[in-house]
Amino acid sequence: MADGHLVEAFLEAMSVERAAALNTLSAYARDLEDYRDHLAGRGRDGLSAGRDDVTAYMAHLAGRGFARSSQARRLSAVRQYHKFLYAEGHRADDPTTTVDRPKASRPLPKVLTVAEVDRMLEAAHAAAAAPAEKPADTLRAARFAAMLEVLYASGLRVSELVSLPANAIRADTRAMTVRGKGRKERLVPLGPRARTAVLHHRALQKAAGRHAGSPYAFPASSEAGHVTRQAFARDLKDCAARLGIPAAKVSPHVLRHAFASHLLAGGADLRVVQELLGHADIATTQIYTHVQDERLARLVADHHPLARS
Repeated sequence: MADGHLVEAFLEAMSVERAAALNTLSAYARDLEDYRDHLAGRGRDGLSAGRDDVTAYMAHLAGRGFARSSQARRLSAVRQYHKFLYAEGHRADDPTTTVDRPKASRPLPKVLTVAEVDRMLEAAHAAAAAPAEKPADTLRAARFAAMLEVLYASGLRVSELVSLPANAIRADTRAMTVRGKGRKERLVPLGPRARTAVLHHRALQKAAGRHAGSPYAFPASSEAGHVTRQAFARDLKDCAARLGIPAAKVSPHVLRHAFASHLLAGGADLRVVQELLGHADIATTQIYTHVQDERLARLVADHHPLARS
């Protein structure tokens, strides 16, 4: 079987057997196309590549200025591909098993303070309550306020937020069932502020006769039928900019960081935060423990007798 057909078979297996998201499949396709181009330059393909070819590819990426995190992602795609070829009997070995993974430095996430998030929430609700020339403007402002409340209350990924089903939030909802990466479901609590904001937006939407019967909590006139990630991110940055908060500091993912960091700062257990965020590996959640470190350092400075000497 030709190398290109093998890649197609691999992508199909990732889609069917592992329920990989469309964005993940697209990334795998791009990464493997680059890998195959490199192998072709060495007179190799996926069936004949050896360990030296894989390590040469990693050196090639480093020479092109790829960050270590990007190198690691490319190696992950290459490993998954070769593991597939070995498991399916197309190869008798896997040349990636002894290739070292680049050590990616993990910068601390950008985090908004509680005060900054409060200011954004207040501004969003003020905009939703302000008189508007067009009913559509009021509806959009109310929708943004509701989305902001839900995001900060739940720590959802932006893709989970924009595609949230309408039936996920009702008047008696205390927790939502969210389907995340790999179609895995998790239970996420929802506070009264967020629930009230969603129900208020829904009432305005019904009164305006807009998006009747939409399956989404935050419908919009887009091809997907709901607010797009890009549109929500723009609204978020606009809200921050009006408050003098640098737009570069704000994104949907930063609000997800704020949710996790503020929980930990308040004493939440790391394992609980891992479950709420939907992280498969607790190592991913541990990036937020810098908040705990700062909190513990303050406790020692404030209460240890030697710290006052």
